[in-house]
Amino acid sequence: MSVATSARVGRPSRRLPRTIAVGLLGLAFFTAVVVAFGFIVLPVLAIFLRVGPSKLLDQLSNPLVTDALIVSGKTTVIAQALILLLGTPTAYFLASRRFFGRSLAITLIELPIVLPPAAAGLGLLVTFGRFGLLGSSFHWLGINVAFNQAAVVLAVTLVAGPFYIRQGIAAFEAVDTNLINASRTLGAGPLKTFFRVTMPLAAGGLGAGQAIALARGLGEFGATIMFAGSLQGKTQTLPLAVYYAFALPNGLNIALAISAVLVIISIAILLTVKVITTWRPPPNGFTFARRQGTTIALD
Repeated sequence: MSVATSARVGRPSRRLPRTIAVGLLGLAFFTAVVVAFGFIVLPVLAIFLRVGPSKLLDQLSNPLVTDALIVSGKTTVIAQALILLLGTPTAYFLASRRFFGRSLAITLIELPIVLPPAAAGLGLLVTFGRFGLLGSSFHWLGINVAFNQAAVVLAVTLVAGPFYIRQGIAAFEAVDTNLINASRTLGAGPLKTFFRVTMPLAAGGLGAGQAIALARGLGEFGATIMFAGSLQGKTQTLPLAVYYAFALPNGLNIALAISAVLVIISIAILLTVKVITTWRPPPNGFTFARRQGTTIALD
């Protein structure tokens, strides 16, 4: 036996410790994944496991729940309409124009996303409240904005609108400018091009942004309670009703029922976002083809 062979025989093998290390690393990785899934999923499942479906359905007839559903439904529809009407042109302007201060403008638009909701609500109060910056003008006109459903709409619009605008900017920026130029070359005006080319191509991103804004608006709590209060049947939305019901004697079942409704709505919104982001409609009224690297638009 040679010296080299005897040295290999006498040296302890390093494969076993390395195999153990790899196994431990894999076990730690798998454990982290299981713990993460459990931590995220179990609290949601616990809402439905804590109280049976029959009891949850029975609680949905409670006036506290029905009033909150009506207030949330009404204010959310109005807020989403405002977000769509005001946010779409804003997103298109910021996506299609390059000007000095554009980055600052986008940052200001995005600020409510990271702003604490309570601070946003207080800002609305000192702006639109009776003694706020614009409150005296509204009061002179006989309009009271704070602590009513108009306040809920403004609070939801402020905290949810930036999500739609930011997604809208990304959606408009993703539209191929060659298609827009082809439409203009063929004689379509700016307005016709926007509605028949740009909007259909950006529809998937805009729809996803609207769904995200809807989810954020339905879950709004801090800004609403600061600016609109929590008055049952008037300004008490579903999240506020959960907080109010939880403080009532034996109100846990009511809070769970409202939470279950919010979870179901959230799941529906999430599935809608996934469907929208994978759906790409063709431009309305235009058929596009690419030939030898040139975009051709056919009416």
